[in-house]
Amino acid sequence: MKIYFAASIRGGRSDVKIYQKLIDFLNQDNQVLTEHIGNDNLSVTSQSQTDDKYIRDRDINWLKETDLVVAETSNPSLGVGYELGYAERLHKPVVILHNSTKSQLSAMINGTDYFKDIFEYQTVDEAIEILKNYRGIQN
Repeated sequence: MKIYFAASIRGGRSDVKIYQKLIDFLNQDNQVLTEHIGNDNLSVTSQSQTDDKYIRDRDINWLKETDLVVAETSNPSLGVGYELGYAERLHKPVVILHNSTKSQLSAMINGTDYFKDIFEYQTVDEAIEILKNYRGIQN
């Protein structure tokens, strides 16, 4: 299964270690197309060296070929919101993981009927358990 993992880059990298643990779990029996999201060396500065149009077009192509989108939304990100809207447009299944102790989930996401699989967690182990029990993920 191909998975598109969405999480904050330019909106902040404070949760990168969580992203990496989630990606490592997902990569065990699946292919995470966006595994660079968990790279500790990926930063706003390093990403800005790549043309924005290239990044957007590459990511849209990955969204088109993915089987599932997993979005970590605890750190608010315009890019993740855009990706979720595009996933909805493509009718891709979406799993949203949100640590409610860090922030409040956007009303635009929480209030969208399409996003039915929204899960709150407090520890990365809880998030991995959610993914283990999600019916659409092979593990």
